[in-house]
Amino acid sequence: MRPENWHLTEDLDEFLTHAGDFLRSQPALHTVTLTVTDALRRRGLHLYGAEAPLFGFLDDGTVRAALLHTPPFPVHVGPLAPTEAEALAVRLAELGRPTPGVLGPHETAEAFATAWQRLTGTAGRVHQRQRLYRLAELTAPEPAPRGRARSAGPADRELLERWYLEFNEDVGHDVGLDPAEWADVRLAHGGVILWEETDGTPVSMAAATPVVAGQVRIAPVYTPAELRGRGYAGAAMARASRAAREKGASEVVLFTDLANPTSNGLYQRIGYRPVADFTVYTFRG
Repeated sequence: MRPENWHLTEDLDEFLTHAGDFLRSQPALHTVTLTVTDALRRRGLHLYGAEAPLFGFLDDGTVRAALLHTPPFPVHVGPLAPTEAEALAVRLAELGRPTPGVLGPHETAEAFATAWQRLTGTAGRVHQRQRLYRLAELTAPEPAPRGRARSAGPADRELLERWYLEFNEDVGHDVGLDPAEWADVRLAHGGVILWEETDGTPVSMAAATPVVAGQVRIAPVYTPAELRGRGYAGAAMARASRAAREKGASEVVLFTDLANPTSNGLYQRIGYRPVADFTVYTFRG
């Protein structure tokens, strides 16, 4: 596999023209690339920051892999053979583009990180291990907590901004998207379910992407620390999953942190089944 088989571009239309069919052929594995490029197309290329995103596709006669890099986030890739991951590392190193990390299926991310260290002298550190789940048969948690589900509306905008920041602080993620922009993106398509107590106080949220290529990704699910352990997140999650199906999604997916057994157990009880394990590496000089 030659590095030049990786075609890199800052032109979103060019990328989707060449790689769109490939991405749609495996929507669950490429959920992040599909949903992020959809958001960039709708909201502008600088949605995640001033630096232009980079797109890429591996083409040796047939497109068989793709990459997405929206700084300051890691480079996001799908499944690659070790030689393909190494060729990508060579291509990015030659380009001289700052590469803060890589996120991809475990073997792919590991192969890239190994090649990156050899090429640049920069070691990779495992930041997080994730599991991708796909919804099979939805099972609402029993007993249901007190209260009810409802769709978030414009009046909830400040709450969504605050909870988005709190969620990212909890899980140690960079906040690459302005909280107000994040709330507006989700509200624009009715993409947040709130669980509220009997007095109408919101106590949990489950957000979702729009339907893209027949799939929806649930992200994030958040309950303030002082309200956890009461079943609110499971109830909100189940309702958001049902709403995604009602909007026409044939696949509903989500990522979890493998270090959190509570969330992994909850989602499996609701009906989510493992698809693949992903690893996030960060690179430090």
